[in-house]
Amino acid sequence: MSAGGDAAEVEPVGVGPWEGEWPSDERYDPELLRDGDRRNVVDGYRYWTLEAIVADLDTRRHPLHVAIENWQHDFNIGSIVRTANAFAVAEVHIIGKRRWNRRGAMVTDRYQHVRHHGTVEAFTAWAAGEGLPVLGIDNVDDSVPIESAALPSACVLVFGQEGPGLSDEVRAACDRTLSIAQFGSTRSINAGAAAAIAMHVWIQQHATP
Repeated sequence: MSAGGDAAEVEPVGVGPWEGEWPSDERYDPELLRDGDRRNVVDGYRYWTLEAIVADLDTRRHPLHVAIENWQHDFNIGSIVRTANAFAVAEVHIIGKRRWNRRGAMVTDRYQHVRHHGTVEAFTAWAAGEGLPVLGIDNVDDSVPIESAALPSACVLVFGQEGPGLSDEVRAACDRTLSIAQFGSTRSINAGAAAAIAMHVWIQQHATP
């Protein structure tokens, strides 16, 4: 913006009302066709109902699960849910408190399956029942670099609270603990950023763009 000038007009997100004859496909939402679709969805889902989008995503979700401990109402959960939706993760698992700050999810939690586990024991029992290895993400002494690790195609990546990292109980339940390479002075990076990096490492190994 130039000095003393007005801010540039912001283009509206999405698309306006449908032009021409409406499609007869039941996946389309009559209200969105009439009023326009301003949601943060890819173009292929424009004007679709929420239920139709979720049903379509369910046909192609990856066998990757993501879990995060929530003992202190971690504010990173919303951004982790948003990233999980972007990568078509099967489910996000919240361990601990049921309530979490949804602001960072930017409404993507409506499209992403989210499951709650009240205790670590309940979470690990679920993972064992599904036959899914649990991989912790934390920079601790016995961790191995995620950059060189072979990740299972079906697994759960679990993250701890911002600051303390994984709890001792979760670490004990993990099959392996993986670290993310860092080169600066801080001990750890933001949990939401760590989750995005770890998910993308899995994507590089198991998903075709």
